[in-house]
Amino acid sequence: MPEDHDKDVYPQPPRQTPVVDKQTTLPNPALILSKLFYYSVDVPVTKFRGIIEGIQGDKKSHYYHQKFRRVPELTECQEGDYLCYYEAEMQWRRDYKVDQEIVKVIQERLRACQQREGPSYRQNCNTELKQFDQVSKAFQLRYGDLGAYASGRKCLMKQKERMMAETQKA
Repeated sequence: MPEDHDKDVYPQPPRQTPVVDKQTTLPNPALILSKLFYYSVDVPVTKFRGIIEGIQGDKKSHYYHQKFRRVPELTECQEGDYLCYYEAEMQWRRDYKVDQEIVKVIQERLRACQQREGPSYRQNCNTELKQFDQVSKAFQLRYGDLGAYASGRKCLMKQKERMMAETQKA
């Protein structure tokens, strides 16, 4: 700081850290409660868990994604079986999400190859290009033009219309 500064505006910082002036000799109640919780709840629970894990040995449970059994499709449901309709709809939604992720993974592979190869990616990434083309066409064929409120029933109707159009062409 320059010597000609205004001492009222910019006071000098203290030369030493001030000593904490204790007002009371009683211990801090928050510290007492935290120690009480630690020794009465946390330590016994941790010990108990350690004992249980020691007993289990290598039978550790692994947490993976949830696996669903395949349910009948909408065409296999009997008329008026609303539970079957619901299960088929949920199965269709899971399949839709899986297919979206497959397209994303293939697209990421293609982008990585394009980034790696630069301008000559059409020659060097030919397999990725073909794979992406195939996957995106299949996705568009199955889920394209369903709109924002896509459902298993709409997808089934689209498939039926496509099959009818193919039989009329033949």
